[in-house]
Amino acid sequence: MIPYLSADEVFARLRPADAVAAVLSALRDGLDPAAGVPRSAVPLAHGDLLLMPAESARHAGVKLATVAPDNPSRGLPRIAALYALFDAETLQPKAVIDGTALTTLRTPAVSVAAVHPFLPGAPRVVVFGGGPQAAGHVATLADVVEPASVTVVTRGGVAHAFPPGTISLRAGSPEVGDALRAADVVVCATTARTPLFDSALLPDSAIVVAVGSHEPDAREVDAALCARATVIVEDRATALRECGDLVMAIAEGALTPERLLPMADVVRGAVPVPSGRPVLFKGSGMSWQDLVVAEALLTH
Repeated sequence: MIPYLSADEVFARLRPADAVAAVLSALRDGLDPAAGVPRSAVPLAHGDLLLMPAESARHAGVKLATVAPDNPSRGLPRIAALYALFDAETLQPKAVIDGTALTTLRTPAVSVAAVHPFLPGAPRVVVFGGGPQAAGHVATLADVVEPASVTVVTRGGVAHAFPPGTISLRAGSPEVGDALRAADVVVCATTARTPLFDSALLPDSAIVVAVGSHEPDAREVDAALCARATVIVEDRATALRECGDLVMAIAEGALTPERLLPMADVVRGAVPVPSGRPVLFKGSGMSWQDLVVAEALLTH
């Protein structure tokens, strides 16, 4: 019988720090994100079906994800997913994994891996969003480098658990500006289509992670931050196709494609990273990430 890893099993099997380590190890061992198959979308009557296939030396896998925009009004998650894992040689099924939990685990693992070389000790963290990815990024940061403080900024309240002592602020309140001026790490994990804050508030030492969108006409950070920051992406071609934060900044003349640093090069120390300016990691999610973390789940 093919094993099924439930959401509880996913989180019990693999700590966030181990997921980060799996991503770093795969990239250091030569995994090339640019060689992956792009995500494809199939329009449905009530949303979209996303297909995300990937292959390694040991396994092939595919994530099937649905996006149902009306689900929150029904009290249901906007995104649902399953992950199917196969043996690379025989192509026989090896496991089925709760894809939503896998995404919740792997997305912050990729973010933290991308900015890992720059993370300070005991960072002051500001998170925009109260959903699973916001909570997942806090949990992953806490497992890798214990934050000194966590401030969560939302428009309608927090839907997921955050650590004791977390400060909750309403978007647009004056306290948000104060938190940004003192922030070491800012995480953007929302469905916003326009910038969440004025990036002029950020210190030059800030690290910003933006993962809420994968559409060319939606963005969570402004063009001024893209102009000012060292910009890291999962893959340059994917970013130019899917990452509206960057696509629109380029269209507005604030950024050039050549300035986008692939995270694999950053992780391997293959590119010089300028100092004295913010670091921006823009992620949209790629198929190789699910496979890397799914393989790590099977070995823990």
